[in-house]
Amino acid sequence: MGCCVLQITGLILGGVGMVGALAATAMPQWRVSAYVDGNIVVFETIWEGLWMDCISQLGIRLQCKFYDSVLALPPPLEAFRALMCAAVALSVLSFLAAIVGVKYSQRGEQEPQAISIFILVAGVAFLLTGTLVLIPVSWTGAAVVRDFYDPAVPVPLKRELGAALYVGWGSSALLLAAGAMYCHCWCGAAPAAGPTYPWLARAALPRAGRPAPGVHAYV
Repeated sequence: MGCCVLQITGLILGGVGMVGALAATAMPQWRVSAYVDGNIVVFETIWEGLWMDCISQLGIRLQCKFYDSVLALPPPLEAFRALMCAAVALSVLSFLAAIVGVKYSQRGEQEPQAISIFILVAGVAFLLTGTLVLIPVSWTGAAVVRDFYDPAVPVPLKRELGAALYVGWGSSALLLAAGAMYCHCWCGAAPAAGPTYPWLARAALPRAGRPAPGVHAYV
């Protein structure tokens, strides 16, 4: 009963984390223009994301433009794109595996091996998804903080942490928590699942009345 509650809780956390990972990937607010020293331009706000950069004027008019060339992008940005896309795809697979695991769990002990397999797949996939989201988000955040306090970087080029980074950190925490819950459930369900090949266990048991190989019984 307790493991079933953990599975449902992990399913909810994983679903919210999946939506958050998709939102963080699409949001352009990864890097936001900073208002420091004499760079107090309250009329415009610059957003820089994985796919586009935007200029917001007084919060009323928003102009966005996709990056013209993929080959002209910095290598870290290309890597972040790949990691976030892989994380979104893996989060969907993790969520589907978690749904199947909860479905089998509702049947009781009829399918113990299926329960164990799907719980393990969901747990490992959620953990991997959370790690994939955490890498580009934390890397970008560290670069923003480093450039902000670097005196060699011109003031107009300084940026602050955008909302997409906070969404990514929250989504990563939810996905990691969901993965930990499913792995915990798998550790509890694995001993109850029994041997993977029960016919091997039966074959190893001695059978009464059968002579050992190579021994002939005479009456």
